[in-house]
Amino acid sequence: MNIAIDLGSDRTRVFVENKGKVLDEASVITYDADTREIFAVGDEAYAMIGKTPIGIRAAHPMDGGAIAESDLVEDMVAILLKEVCNVKIVNPRVVTAIPCELTEVEKRAVVNAVSSFGARKVYLIETPKAAALGCGLDITSPHGVFIADIGSGTADVAVLSLGGISVAKCIKRAGSAMDEEIVKYIRKRYNLVIGTNMAESCKKAVGCVGKPEQELVFRVKGRDAVSGLPRYADVTNAEISEVIQEIADGIVGAVRDVLEQTPPELIGDIYTDGIILTGGLAKLQGLAKEISLATKLRVRVHKYAPDCVIMGCGKAIGYINYADKELVAGISPLLTAY
Repeated sequence: MNIAIDLGSDRTRVFVENKGKVLDEASVITYDADTREIFAVGDEAYAMIGKTPIGIRAAHPMDGGAIAESDLVEDMVAILLKEVCNVKIVNPRVVTAIPCELTEVEKRAVVNAVSSFGARKVYLIETPKAAALGCGLDITSPHGVFIADIGSGTADVAVLSLGGISVAKCIKRAGSAMDEEIVKYIRKRYNLVIGTNMAESCKKAVGCVGKPEQELVFRVKGRDAVSGLPRYADVTNAEISEVIQEIADGIVGAVRDVLEQTPPELIGDIYTDGIILTGGLAKLQGLAKEISLATKLRVRVHKYAPDCVIMGCGKAIGYINYADKELVAGISPLLTAY
């Protein structure tokens, strides 16, 4: 049996061959700081962020698409897979997505984390390739495809052709960085201390890029920085737009940079087809419009944007046999097997 794993900074998703997506949980683990004993993983651990007692930590072991704490990632993957697999999978072959521009050391860390539960072989695929496959696109043809996968840890922007990447750029300030900026703004503007979970809820509720079409209000709750007492503040989408605009500009700038470096023949294909956005942050209000205005191209957000990468990894399982037989390298989107 073959499986696919999308180890995202925010969510971890698992795809099992012939079953489809079987898991979608937060990439969070709660553990004892002294003994390293694991208390919870996934959504259960996410609910504990900012609420743990002394000595217990709730952490995101993935940071910027790369592994920050390898031992915690290994434990998290092993526990999550044990939950979703009713029968023991004996030495499976695994396809896992990685951001563009990872170093060889970072790639090896991902391989070690994924293979820790007993994988026979690990195949890596860059996130833009997986996202394009998940959108149902044929990336093995000579036709150019422009894909931008915008997630929590990274924004991967790439032009694909003949199963490979022609031009790519990876930005390591995306959804999580927006949450941090919201936390800082609320503290500075309202003297109110809030957590990243509250900031993320605020971003999802009223976050937008550019001038909002109508005013929306979200109530953030936290601790007064002066008195230490519980308090709330009502923030508008116009305020949040200003806070996250710089990060959004960085993503738009990456799209423009990739377009400027794209070969002319591929640009013609992109002009016809436009740009496709995937990833959890792709649905952020106004982002697609901002990219469209900056590039003068049609931009569309995939209907199932958050799941495109894991579904693409699942489709990439079909290329495993080609990779093992070492057929023509150009037809396979998979990287070297480990």
